[in-house]
Amino acid sequence: MNMPKSKFNQAILPVMFGFFIMGFVDIVGVATNYVKADFAGMDDKVASLISLSCFLWFLILSIPTGMLMNRIGRKKTVLLSFAITTIAMLVPVIRYNFAFVLAAFAMLGIGNTILQVALNPLVSSVVSSDKLTGTMTLGQFIKAISSFLGPILTAMFAGSVFGWKTVFPTYAFVTILAMVWLALSRIKETLIEKEEISFARTFSLLKDKYIVMFFIGILVLVGVDVGMGVTFPKLLQERCALPLEKAGMGNSVYFLARTIGAFIGGIALMRYPAKKFFTASVLLALACLICLVFARGLALVLTLVALFGLGYANLFSIVFSTSMLRVPEKTNEVSSLLIVGVCGGGIIPPILGVITDTFGNQASALIALTLAWIFMVILIPFISRVKSNG
Repeated sequence: MNMPKSKFNQAILPVMFGFFIMGFVDIVGVATNYVKADFAGMDDKVASLISLSCFLWFLILSIPTGMLMNRIGRKKTVLLSFAITTIAMLVPVIRYNFAFVLAAFAMLGIGNTILQVALNPLVSSVVSSDKLTGTMTLGQFIKAISSFLGPILTAMFAGSVFGWKTVFPTYAFVTILAMVWLALSRIKETLIEKEEISFARTFSLLKDKYIVMFFIGILVLVGVDVGMGVTFPKLLQERCALPLEKAGMGNSVYFLARTIGAFIGGIALMRYPAKKFFTASVLLALACLICLVFARGLALVLTLVALFGLGYANLFSIVFSTSMLRVPEKTNEVSSLLIVGVCGGGIIPPILGVITDTFGNQASALIALTLAWIFMVILIPFISRVKSNG
């Protein structure tokens, strides 16, 4: 699509702001620790239900969202996600108890599922094909900034009159701004394919062992990511004797490293093959996880988590794009299937909760995350072998 520069800017800016809203879901890690502290006697197993309530919807709604998008269009689907996210962030303001917290994060998960399925296709409606990859990389960078700011805002609000929960109405206000901005923008959507996405067509991709491996890779990546977000503050409390407000800020080190990593990766992937970058990133992250099991001291722990964030930063996009290359004629189905894999964020944290309640320390959680990460090492040759359409 060729647009005059002014019109292009007017169209792309509100769309790209959607990636900032997408990053709100990453607050689930630090919020879990605050909620656990607010309700006396809550153990890790119960607290992990927050992650489950949020990320379960990626399993349930990804493919139906694709069907809905074909019917009502991409922009309206994204606007729907903003509306649901706004309501989600107002629920804890209405009443703050564990049931309402679960409801809020469930709705956040629903809104984020819809947003992740619809936003990238909407980007393709406002940029030319030669700028699509770079624009989506920029979008992930914007999302990383949002994820980085979340723990900082939460810690900052923790010392205010209304406490850390002030982050919820703040997110609601920003989401309303995004919704109004996008609603007022003029976007001429490209034609959506006539052939409907279906469960059968989507899950038929699992006959390809490469797609199966990439799908599991997404499960592991998101599960480990959310697991780190929950585990890291507790690790800082356990080993460095930090109060929750400062320990929660530790997640910002992780997200800052991911933000920097996404920026570096966007440049490096223009020069170096994705398979080599993937291999180096996976091995760096594995080494950091192993070292974290034994690490003591604030400086060392923060350094290892930052290096893990650098290693992690570009793996999701590499797995996602490689899956598209594997089956280029079914990109809609591949996208819907891989977004289903984001439900890994609701699978691994409850397992970690059971493990930490059983063994009573965060080293056990780190060992579990390391064992899960071994799958990413197994995935290396599969990434390396994909050339074009396999």
